[in-house]
Amino acid sequence: MPTNKQDTLRLLVINPGSTSTKVSLFENEVSLFEKSLFHDAPVLLQYPNVNDQIPFRYEVILNMLSDYGIRPDQIDVFVGRGGSAYTQPSGVTRVDQRLYDDTVKGVGGSEHPAKLGVMLAWKFAQTFNRQAYTLNPTNVDELCDYARLTGIRGVYRAAQSHVLNQKATAQVHAESMGKRYEDCNFIVGHIDGGITVSAHDHGRMIDGNVGAGGDGAFTPTRIGSVPVLALLDYMRDHSLDDVRLMCSRAGGFVSYFGTSDANTIHALVDQGDRKATLVWNTMIYQIAKMIGEMSAVLCGKVDGILLTGGFMRFEDLISGIRERCGWIAPINIYPGEMEQEALALSVLRALRGEEPIHTYSGRPVWCGFEGLDL
Repeated sequence: MPTNKQDTLRLLVINPGSTSTKVSLFENEVSLFEKSLFHDAPVLLQYPNVNDQIPFRYEVILNMLSDYGIRPDQIDVFVGRGGSAYTQPSGVTRVDQRLYDDTVKGVGGSEHPAKLGVMLAWKFAQTFNRQAYTLNPTNVDELCDYARLTGIRGVYRAAQSHVLNQKATAQVHAESMGKRYEDCNFIVGHIDGGITVSAHDHGRMIDGNVGAGGDGAFTPTRIGSVPVLALLDYMRDHSLDDVRLMCSRAGGFVSYFGTSDANTIHALVDQGDRKATLVWNTMIYQIAKMIGEMSAVLCGKVDGILLTGGFMRFEDLISGIRERCGWIAPINIYPGEMEQEALALSVLRALRGEEPIHTYSGRPVWCGFEGLDL
């Protein structure tokens, strides 16, 4: 549905996260409203699989729209955060039946709740005869070859990160420096219900942790990196499904405290609770380690460390990272995230012909090391 700057479009942006559902309504470049509802882990753990959350999240969105007196048939375009299909290039992609089906199946191997954005946008688009789009899903693949190999032949590290917010933050910061994102090297950390830290080398995310796959710092709902032998010992008394659940929805704070509510945990820290203080500070310590790793990936040539996400509301977390990582490069804070604006404005520019619109290919961006027995 090509358009021009004189046309008025209403775009509903749907952004499901590991602990929240965020919805925004844009009229062209103007945000008419933005609302986010927190979901504590016990609520979401009622649903055995991420896909099972669709009716719950759909109802949440309908209620949000109702609160503002908006009917879904008054919306022109539905835009959803994405993930879990085969890896994709960065940019705007039209949601079609193939992308929807592969997202439902999780053919990319990840069960990140971001996948629900594509599924919900498609559901609304089909119901109300509209079009749906996504931007920079969690499985954008720009990894360098060194980031792919593991110590097991045939087992590779996947591209899985908070691509949407990280790229939006990096682009905004580059502009503030009077430079292009493609001319800079950044370390970007998205720190919230999920935590990912990535190395951005001249506009490409060449390395980073797979947060939803048991990699990096533990988070409110995820286990982070655990020594393999220790995990195998744990599995003597727990099933594979238990471990998969711990990787994405039942690890981290949930494992220690039974809740993913960071405000609750931080209140305990403020009260001097020893257990909460140790767990909280260990998370900060692990994030700093990840930033150090990415500085090595970039050979120490870092134009800035950019910290974003909901946890930027915690000053002790920021100061803890500054203390350990401030020597690497200037640290810049971007509270919250820029995902809603990025989703809406990029799709709007694409509909105006100012950015390309990709068609989902139904195959991975990277298909192995050709000619090598790896």
